[in-house]
Amino acid sequence: MLKTILSISGKPGLYKLVSQGKNMLIVESLVDKKRFPAYGTEKIISLGDIAMYTDAEDVPLQEVLVSMKKKEDGKAVALDLKKATADELRAYMGEVLPAFDRDRVHLSDIKKLITWYNLLVSAGMTDFEEPANKEASSEDESK
Repeated sequence: MLKTILSISGKPGLYKLVSQGKNMLIVESLVDKKRFPAYGTEKIISLGDIAMYTDAEDVPLQEVLVSMKKKEDGKAVALDLKKATADELRAYMGEVLPAFDRDRVHLSDIKKLITWYNLLVSAGMTDFEEPANKEASSEDESK
């Protein structure tokens, strides 16, 4: 599921991949369901390709979202991002991903992660783990 959810640099929110055209993607906003083209000149990143820095190996975003879902019981994060202090944000991240790299994971990254999680929950997209498990097993079989 995360492979078809996109972040487009310069545009707020998350977008679902609807279709592909020549030199562009047709995307739909998770917030207002409006569709528009996203061109190859824009920086487009699939959430399935993002990982969080830790003290050891990088952890895929999917695992972080699963951890957030367990902590929040599938509900949106109640933390107010506008009023939260740096210590509160780091403490929350420490609960979700205890080994996160405190030097390389910035406060803006934590805010973006919480915002993305809340967008996915509000859009009803909370099944973070199942499709990735299928991908992982097919990758193991191919090796």
